Amino acid sequence: MNWFQAIVLGIVQGMTEFLPISSTAHLRIVPHLLGWEDPGAAFSAVIQLGTLVAVLVYFRSEIIQLVLGAWKSLVKRNLWLSDDSRLAWAIVVGSLPIVLLGLTFKGYIESEARSLALIGSSLIVLAVFLYISERISSKSREISSLSVKDVFLIGICQAFALIPGCSRSGSTIMGGLFLGLNRESAARFSFLLGLPAIGGSGLLELFSLLKEGLGQEGLLNIMIGIAVAFVSGYLSIELLLQFLKKYGTLPFVIYRVVLGILILSFWV
Repeated sequence: MNWFQAIVLGIVQGMTEFLPISSTAHLRIVPHLLGWEDPGAAFSAVIQLGTLVAVLVYFRSEIIQLVLGAWKSLVKRNLWLSDDSRLAWAIVVGSLPIVLLGLTFKGYIESEARSLALIGSSLIVLAVFLYISERISSKSREISSLSVKDVFLIGICQAFALIPGCSRSGSTIMGGLFLGLNRESAARFSFLLGLPAIGGSGLLELFSLLKEGLGQEGLLNIMIGIAVAFVSGYLSIELLLQFLKKYGTLPFVIYRVVLGILILSFWV
């Protein structure tokens, strides 16, 4: 991979990580269309660190509150000391499904699961469930109303993102809508819930690549991809929040179905 490819893929990662259209699918499709080699699941996971930083910066106030709440609850030896501490520990619990399943099926996810046939099918299937969640959701709840059980259920939905094409943001927004969250709250919680999963997988793959030996050029290209993903990811957060409030998830549902059909029709 050269620096130009790293920039293009960084832009793709940042633009698609938070939109419910699957960044993994686009990081697989774009190189295919341009005649480049598949960058691989490891590279895809590592440049997510750029979008992780974007979330940390954009939601810094909420994240600081959650961290302080969790710390105070440890000092007081009461995990449910406040709403912030309860939500912070609920996010930890909600991250367990994707962490456990990701480690268990790591080999499959990095190889056979990246087939275009699976990606095309996943795009369509999750689009259907996202549409159903939009239709039946009461859209009346806020993040503060979520129980630990609610967060764990959304965490199970987040684990669907291990299947390329499903989309982490898409599956968590779907889960939030099924539980009655309004669109903006579902999206905001998707960002917060994704922090442990994105950070953990990104750092794990980065250490693995460093251990294998990237070389100076390889490391530079990855750093370029991460930096570009941060910029484009930060811009896409506000775009998604405003877009969801105005138009809902239907445009993304349509996009997913069309893209899935194109993949299955022409590239499989």
